[in-house]
Amino acid sequence: MALEAKDRRLLAELQKDSRLTMQELAERVAMSTSACWRRVKALEEAGVICRYAAIVDARKAGFGLASMVHVSLARHEQKNVDNFIREISRQPEVLECFATSGEADFHLRVVVEDMDAYNTFLDDFVFNLPGVSQVRSNIVLKEIKADTALPFRI
Repeated sequence: MALEAKDRRLLAELQKDSRLTMQELAERVAMSTSACWRRVKALEEAGVICRYAAIVDARKAGFGLASMVHVSLARHEQKNVDNFIREISRQPEVLECFATSGEADFHLRVVVEDMDAYNTFLDDFVFNLPGVSQVRSNIVLKEIKADTALPFRI
């Protein structure tokens, strides 16, 4: 689906506040409510809008430790890669997982309550995954920028 300027405006507004009523959204992008509804519906059906969510402050919610975890696999046998991806996808502590080029094969963003919970996550889960050869952790000291909004140029 090729995005038009109106679609980008809709998406920018929804990223700011997805709780807007259709009427409020239509007013912000200078469209009729029915036209706005049809465009949003089309964006949802095309998979451009995947879901709606609340952004939660991790520290205020009790998740005091974040880490960037760099994982290398010993052998890139497809069964090990498939198993790694399947198991990582099931772990609620893993907020993001990226397959990357470079030193590590995968980069994970992990949040947990504290260092004890992080040690448990590593010992009981990551270190037990077949094919994992190396794990490096970078503990997040301070969050400088965390955003989910795409930079639509309007």
